[in-house]
Amino acid sequence: METLGTWRCPTCPAEHDTPFCPTCGEERPGRLTLKELGKEAVEAALSLDGKLMRSLHALIVRPGTLTAAYVAGQRRAYVGPLTLFLAANALFFAVQSMSRTNIFATSLDGHLHHQDWSAVASAMTARHLAAKATTLAAYAPLFDQAAVLNAKALIILMPLVFWPLPALLFAGKKQPLIVHGVFALHLYAFLLLLFCLALALSTASVFLGGPGLDAPLVDAVLSVFNLVVCVSYLYLATGAVYGARGWTRAVKAAALTAVVSVLVLGYRFAVFAITLGTT
Repeated sequence: METLGTWRCPTCPAEHDTPFCPTCGEERPGRLTLKELGKEAVEAALSLDGKLMRSLHALIVRPGTLTAAYVAGQRRAYVGPLTLFLAANALFFAVQSMSRTNIFATSLDGHLHHQDWSAVASAMTARHLAAKATTLAAYAPLFDQAAVLNAKALIILMPLVFWPLPALLFAGKKQPLIVHGVFALHLYAFLLLLFCLALALSTASVFLGGPGLDAPLVDAVLSVFNLVVCVSYLYLATGAVYGARGWTRAVKAAALTAVVSVLVLGYRFAVFAITLGTT
């Protein structure tokens, strides 16, 4: 058997002849080479003790089981719901930045001319410009930049607002309130990953010479796709988490999907109102 020789732990410090320090768990340092640096990067990406990859697999492939496992106390094998949501959020905004498409941070011009609330937005903006004694041309770039930052910072509002709804629909199950919060975080983590896929498909369309989301048909097809996947996910997830069965399960899944759609639109308006009030 090959002996490793002794080494001094850089953390304790103490001398050992084992691959790991028995006191603090520090690993025997490798040589400072590019190969070692690359090895550590790969291990970090694939590791997190396997929690992140395991959590993503359960989230995507087995809807609701991640929430059910958390509620049952099976937590060591998975990333926590808030951590998973934040990781999905970071990935979503990275993909959104690369695709140069904003789903939640609509430009001021978009609010004024291309949204259902454009009339209200125009009136609010006109009052704001008058109060600030500035022009639309001067204010729009400031608004657009702030809207992107607010959309990233405030996205936690969507699962928070959604939180009470499954509690109302499944009140008969008498689940603790935190269960519905975990369910909401997992749902929105999944939705952010779904939006990543939609952005990737849109970007692929542009790469192949298509119009991307600028075309109403592409936007409509991706919207329908998102809705179908969302209602399917909720149908499966409510069965795993709440034991929902029968035709009421489908009705509740459809109702929750409708709420998700409304909240996406509501979030865009909320970002508009908050940005307008803070810039």
